[in-house]
Amino acid sequence: MARRTRLEDSTCAIAQALDVVGDWWTLLIVRDTARGVHRFDELQRELGLSRKVLTERLRLLVEADVLVRVPYQERPVRYEYRLTPRGLALLPVLVALQDWGDAWVLGDGSTTATAAEASVEARRVHELTGTRVPELRLVDDGGELLDPVAAESPFTVLYCFPGAYARADSYPPGWSEIPGAPGCTLESCAYRDRLGEFRAAGASVHGVSTQRPDEQRAFAEKERLGFPLLSDSGLALVAGLRLPTFRAAGADRLKRLTLVVDRERVVRDVQYPVTDVVGSVAAALAVVRGLGAGQRE
Repeated sequence: MARRTRLEDSTCAIAQALDVVGDWWTLLIVRDTARGVHRFDELQRELGLSRKVLTERLRLLVEADVLVRVPYQERPVRYEYRLTPRGLALLPVLVALQDWGDAWVLGDGSTTATAAEASVEARRVHELTGTRVPELRLVDDGGELLDPVAAESPFTVLYCFPGAYARADSYPPGWSEIPGAPGCTLESCAYRDRLGEFRAAGASVHGVSTQRPDEQRAFAEKERLGFPLLSDSGLALVAGLRLPTFRAAGADRLKRLTLVVDRERVVRDVQYPVTDVVGSVAAALAVVRGLGAGQRE
């Protein structure tokens, strides 16, 4: 593919970036590798483009150090494609495009932390049922890297929330006026109060937001949660699952939703939109109990 950057654009970072990822198939390849689709045949099946076009796009992305080829089979040698640090740095770009599309193409442009039940956005989130959570690590509120899917429990409840702070004056300006944003403390404390019931039903509870780990740690210590809060500030989980976000105070925030995931990383249940935070905790517990009963039968 011929380079498109004009000489007069040589100092324009936008033009230079588009010279690498300006083709729309290129960003879709980055999107799917973030989702855990790494092999050529899988990428071709997901994207529906010809082998020739895919081969060329992958070659360009490897040359640009966005992807790296990693062997997964010796005889014959076969490779899969993984995002490099340079490629991972593109994830916020994908999330920004998704947020813009949700707000301005599929929505009316307003800032919201929720969605209508019949919206295209809600349908996209519910289509996660039956898919797998990509293998990744997020920083927990203790500063350690943790898999969002707990290995020690048959199920993990991942509740995603916009943001929770130890001090009321730490919330971004206008937070209470954003539809769906308030209620994070209530939700986390509801999980805390029923944590024993979740564990008895065979489930671990993990909270996820895009906040910094230190902000999460202060909140977790203040409320004595007893379960980890994970920071997706790098947007790896958001991009990997195409989770909905909104912008507030110059940062990407997760919209409130809940996933129940089994030990094999398969999403078994989705709640979105979440409008009753306490009721959503009870609903997640009922799902876990039902899944556990089904395994025992």
